[in-house]
Amino acid sequence: MNKKIILIGKKSFLGHYIKKNLNKKLDILHLTLQEFQKLDNEKLEKYNYICNCSITKKYQNNRYKSDNDIDIKIINKIKKLKIKYIFLSSRKVYGAKKNLSELAKLRPLSNYAKNKIITENKIRALLKKRSLILRISNVIGKPIKNPKKITKNFIDNYIKFKNKNKIIKYKNYYKDFLSIDQFTKIFFNMVKKNLDGVYNVSLGQKVYISELLNWMNKNNYKTFIPISNFINDDSFYLNNKKLLKKIDFKIKKSDLKKFCLNFN
Repeated sequence: MNKKIILIGKKSFLGHYIKKNLNKKLDILHLTLQEFQKLDNEKLEKYNYICNCSITKKYQNNRYKSDNDIDIKIINKIKKLKIKYIFLSSRKVYGAKKNLSELAKLRPLSNYAKNKIITENKIRALLKKRSLILRISNVIGKPIKNPKKITKNFIDNYIKFKNKNKIIKYKNYYKDFLSIDQFTKIFFNMVKKNLDGVYNVSLGQKVYISELLNWMNKNNYKTFIPISNFINDDSFYLNNKKLLKKIDFKIKKSDLKKFCLNFN
């Protein structure tokens, strides 16, 4: 029997692809926050997991306030039930460092990162072993249509400048990238194995942005005109050894490359 999961956030990039890629492997109820709030305990108790993929602009940009924390609002509704909660945290809790394990000192550099740490701590205190916290690296995939999208990511910028026959010049910056297909495969495996605790969800190695752009452009730089940098160097990669010990497959750079070569 498939695990049953409530997924919150119909306009979320990750939520969209979890639903799309895993709909035949998991019994997924995809809801808005407002729809979720209408569910009673009898309905909620039929599910194994809840995962929130939505976020508010105030949580993203401002100092922490519980009124802006969607995850804690959800948890306050389900904390007396037996449902396990999956929290989508971020690699940004570590700051810009390399080969960081889950035990590394947290060095948040933004309100967003600080807020994620506060929410992580509250979740662990409220739910203990009924929580699964994913510190996610950079996940790439085809953007979904969402006019209210809060932030622009790497792929949004890639498409914007590609359409103008330009590309962003990133020098020797590197990050830890996962394709959305890799991410959803990892997500399913963690649910299937009923994991709890904190995990880095990542490729586990450097991917230079110039390398990634080369794959996405089908190994043909000539169609692009370099333009000036518009980001700071926050190069990083995460140590994913804890995750690899728990899942059934290897997370390969070659699979990321294949995904990028087929990107359009």
